[in-house]
Amino acid sequence: MHPANYFVPIVEKAKPAIISITTEDYAVNRKMTKILHQFLFPNSQVPGKEVRRSFGTGFIIHPRGYVLTSEHVIHNAKVIHVKLISGEIKQAEVVWRDQTRDLALLHIASRGAFPILPLGSSAETQVGELVISIGNPLGLENTVTTGIISAKNRPVQIAGRKYEDIIQTDAAINPGNSGGPLINMNGEAVGMNAFIIRDNHGLGFAIGIDSIKPLIRKFL
Repeated sequence: MHPANYFVPIVEKAKPAIISITTEDYAVNRKMTKILHQFLFPNSQVPGKEVRRSFGTGFIIHPRGYVLTSEHVIHNAKVIHVKLISGEIKQAEVVWRDQTRDLALLHIASRGAFPILPLGSSAETQVGELVISIGNPLGLENTVTTGIISAKNRPVQIAGRKYEDIIQTDAAINPGNSGGPLINMNGEAVGMNAFIIRDNHGLGFAIGIDSIKPLIRKFL
């Protein structure tokens, strides 16, 4: 195999287990008061709620349809839809969430088995190691970026969320990538993409998979 194509089989094997997530939240529409709306639009109904949609990524870690993602991706969501590699859209239910650690486990119902992304070990990763990120940045499904592990074991606390066992990477991570996997050259998830520092290019952060495994084991 030509060195330029080394990533191709890894990506092709991982993609079926990567899902895009769309959530819906309903908020009371306060942009117009009832009186103002009736004055401007006398023959229409007063809008009650507006739908807010957000996007993220997840990856299937168990054949029975258990999906790992970031808690902030599904935070306050009333409806969670996932899109599989086949294009099929299914509704997902929240099995477990931890807002402080920014972790969530979803479940997709199905009669058959799902393809999975195997979990590796973040402890065995090394600074300088090649990694792949697959996600749904800005709603652009199955976007693949590559980079290296820039640093390990960085504790970070942002907006009340406590991130431990953080892997820093220069693989491009953008809004919508959250909850997607950081994959090693063995095709294993060694981290879950969590956040970026805005206005700073090349600074992406993933939660090491070893810190996640003990928290979700009892649900699988």
